[in-house]
Amino acid sequence: MAFEGLSEKLQGALKKMTGKGRLTEQNVKEGMREVRMALLEADVNYAVAKDFIKKVTERCVGQEILSSLTPAQQVIKIVNEEMTQLMGGSNARLTWSSGPLTVYMLCGLQGAGKTTMCAKLAGWLQKQGKKPMLAACDIYRPAAIKQLQVVGEQVKVPVFEKGQQDPVKTALEAIEYARYYQRDVLIIDTAGRLHIDTELMDELARIKEAVKPQEILLVVDAMTGQDAVNVAQTFNEKLEIDGVILTKLDGDTRGGAALSVRAVTGKPIKFSGIGEKLTELEPFHPDRMASRILGMGDVMTLIENAAEAFDEHDVDKLTRKARTADLNLEDFLEQMQSMKKMGGLKSMISMLPGMSGKDIDVDDDAMKKPEAIIRSMTPKERRNPGILNASRRKRIAAGSGTTVQDVNQLIRQFEQSKQMMKQMMGQMKGGKGSRMRRMFGMK
Repeated sequence: MAFEGLSEKLQGALKKMTGKGRLTEQNVKEGMREVRMALLEADVNYAVAKDFIKKVTERCVGQEILSSLTPAQQVIKIVNEEMTQLMGGSNARLTWSSGPLTVYMLCGLQGAGKTTMCAKLAGWLQKQGKKPMLAACDIYRPAAIKQLQVVGEQVKVPVFEKGQQDPVKTALEAIEYARYYQRDVLIIDTAGRLHIDTELMDELARIKEAVKPQEILLVVDAMTGQDAVNVAQTFNEKLEIDGVILTKLDGDTRGGAALSVRAVTGKPIKFSGIGEKLTELEPFHPDRMASRILGMGDVMTLIENAAEAFDEHDVDKLTRKARTADLNLEDFLEQMQSMKKMGGLKSMISMLPGMSGKDIDVDDDAMKKPEAIIRSMTPKERRNPGILNASRRKRIAAGSGTTVQDVNQLIRQFEQSKQMMKQMMGQMKGGKGSRMRRMFGMK
């Protein structure tokens, strides 16, 4: 889980401080020493960690105590605010060209996930109502063009390629092609190397000079820690990048890259890759990331994911059925599918306050068994669970590769969930599930 080690150590250091009845300058300095060690162990840049601790210490021992907070709560508030500022302060949005076509150029080293990120970004832009196109300008890595075509097809975005010809020429032709077919965004996938070299930088500089992209976005692997920051610094010096995209934030990320890259390069993190699926990309919000690291959760992202996974029609239908206890196993299956779209149980729980950074013992495969059981039922059985007698349950168990006890357990869980939903609906006022819709960001 991302930032798990850093979160645990930071929360441990701050917890010791909150246990004090009264905070003194000595208490603060001792606590900040542990915070500093946690940052360095997470591979945060040394100068960045030193400056961060200095700022937090100065504020903590100053006069910025709010009457509504205890001194210990104030320390956590200050750490949260300074960490947010360290990562950029606020979400840095993409900028757009004043003309009909906006060109984004993605660059980075091999292995960072650049080609896949091109498709992820294109898919995300499609959801914003854009008409993106991809351009294959990596002519060196074996199968790079084919890979871009495959992921482009998966997100239903066209890919422009001209084989092994000069990447600069391909990029220019891609722009003309995009304009002719009225695409409004072109994303250029450029070549990477295992390490930075003059040949790579010269080619990227030539592409930049020829196409004059609206933004150059650097894709870096968050799992490489301080190395990712060094790469970002070099690319920025050579190309003047406009932003960074962090990949593999779902892995065992120590946190060094996310906490250091803005301070070292002065360039914002614009997106983060949070999984292998082409839909697992989200805008980077420094305040939300700081809250996750400090164990405060990320309820806003959870709500946004829910609003995307559940459309208004689904919520209305679920509300009506829950109010009359008319829910069936087809509805149960639909809700499991929606939870998968939100990243699974483990991802959802990690965004709740108090759960960030903890080793959450939740198996995302836990939904596979009940899903297999429901899919082994006939449509009639799903819509009318009351007809599931012993012989039907035995057949369903055999068809799903489970036991009769598993089937019985699922039916019990379903009946309990149905009763809980009915009770919850009875307590909700305003009609037509207004509270539920507000929870999902709907009007």
